[in-house]
Amino acid sequence: MYYLQDMKMEVIARHLGTSRSTVSRLIKKARSSGIVEIHLRPARTRAPGLSRTIARRYGIEAYVAPVSDSATDVERLDQVAVTTAKLISAWFDSDMVLGVAWGTTLAAIGRRLIPKPTRNSAIVQLNGAVNTRTSGLEYASDLISGFGTAFDAAVHHFPVPAFFDYPDTKAAMWRERSVQRVLDVQRRADIALFGVGAVSGGLPSHVYSAGYLEPEDVDLLHREGVVGDVCTVFLRADGSYSDIPLNARATGPTPAELQRIGRRVCAAAGDAKVAPLRAALAAGVVTDLVIDELTADLLVNENAPEH
Repeated sequence: MYYLQDMKMEVIARHLGTSRSTVSRLIKKARSSGIVEIHLRPARTRAPGLSRTIARRYGIEAYVAPVSDSATDVERLDQVAVTTAKLISAWFDSDMVLGVAWGTTLAAIGRRLIPKPTRNSAIVQLNGAVNTRTSGLEYASDLISGFGTAFDAAVHHFPVPAFFDYPDTKAAMWRERSVQRVLDVQRRADIALFGVGAVSGGLPSHVYSAGYLEPEDVDLLHREGVVGDVCTVFLRADGSYSDIPLNARATGPTPAELQRIGRRVCAAAGDAKVAPLRAALAAGVVTDLVIDELTADLLVNENAPEH
């Protein structure tokens, strides 16, 4: 009545035999629960054409969030977060497992989640988050728990470091039954949700700004030609990763392991994300990409600067 027939609240209230305040509450509830969605689209958006170009070029599904040319990095990230949250709510359902990586982009998505009750579902953390300076455990735990709350899903945390000090330590931990249990849930994931980490520029990626890497680690990454990471596994511009020494100590799934998951959703916003996003696409880890209009324009422009 309100949205389709353009009836005023007073008229609706009389028709339903209720009060105007009740009608107002129902309309507000319809918006907050997602029954009614309101979209604001900038004029002359390039989003549809960019979606088709990205899909054709990379063989993936692309969802381009329209933004104005003057949008800030924060506004671009928020639009990507809103779009990704809606898609995940539509795709994730009962009897499914959702793998979630932590990071700046995922935290933004978590704040925009649309609650959806499910049954026998699970959220599993994809990469360890503990570090030597800020712990990191609480940050990742809150993020993953937020997804569990939104979907009434069981939550499986991964309480290991983001990076072990020694590859042998990681190998020993991977034999522990408590760790194997989480790894098994990861392998059963129906959807993986992650961003791409950028070494520098724009909004700082959490792995590079929150005490996870020592100065010598950063120097090594630069020498190896690393442009960013997916799930804290570092990538070169061509998508290669297997011979980067730091990856032997990383706890996130490798691109080869991610590829075993049917739907792999990557969310990216900001100029600095173009280079690591191209690396992630080259590594074959993305099936569905959510990206803002300005970043998408840079992605399809082969002459865009690499950071």
